[in-house]
Amino acid sequence: MDTGRPRFVPLALKTVAVHTITYFIVGALAASLVNYQARFTEPILNTYMRQFDSPWLLFGPLLQPIRGLLFAVVFWLLGGVLFGKKHGWLIMWAMLAILGIFNTFGPTPGSIEGLLYTQLPLSTHLWGLPEVLTQTFLFSAILTYWVNHPEKRWLSWLLWILFFVCMALPALGLFVGTETTVSGS
Repeated sequence: MDTGRPRFVPLALKTVAVHTITYFIVGALAASLVNYQARFTEPILNTYMRQFDSPWLLFGPLLQPIRGLLFAVVFWLLGGVLFGKKHGWLIMWAMLAILGIFNTFGPTPGSIEGLLYTQLPLSTHLWGLPEVLTQTFLFSAILTYWVNHPEKRWLSWLLWILFFVCMALPALGLFVGTETTVSGS
């Protein structure tokens, strides 16, 4: 048995929590700092990105646990390389950045394929990179630290509280939006 590989269920739960937290917090900060609401209305993006009044923008964070679970499968398979190692977080971040951001199989903004095969201007490819690079960096660093230090109970409490807050806020936003729509009709 590979002693460097964590058990799947605890790893999956931690991965779900950390991915959801970093996705939500970094995404909210980036949306505010970069003014995504205005950017998404620009002619090059207004048919590509959902607008800020779309309920899908609130529903998106609620689906992040599914993505976290998918990440956990890969991290578990590579557990002996990523966890219990001094630079495991860096390996994880490099893997996420290279495979998930720059070297995607499809022409997404910020990727090599996107630069080659889309008509998006270079500025459009670059403006989202700080957000995704920051999120994957924090995701990798926090997750590997948490998995490598299960004795840090304060960290477990903090991250689970943050996870539930990150799930509750968009759920509440959807509920209030639905209530407003129902009572306003």
